[in-house]
Amino acid sequence: MKTGIHPEYRDVVFQDVTTDFSFLTRSTLGSKESIKWEDGNEYPLIKVDISSASHPFYTGKHKIMDTSGRVDKFRKRYAK
Repeated sequence: MKTGIHPEYRDVVFQDVTTDFSFLTRSTLGSKESIKWEDGNEYPLIKVDISSASHPFYTGKHKIMDTSGRVDKFRKRYAK
């Protein structure tokens, strides 16, 4: 493996800004912000808009937005 061509792989904290959910993982991303984690250490903070705590698929709040009735037309056409 060549030296000096790979980014630094380190511990970082990802924080969902909509739900204030945070988790510690490893990443090559860096940040100017940092946060003190539960273990007392300070880690770079990466803010994200969507995580598993706020995504509709994972929370079960998924809704179908159908303004023109396409879903109903499909169900009528292929109903048996």
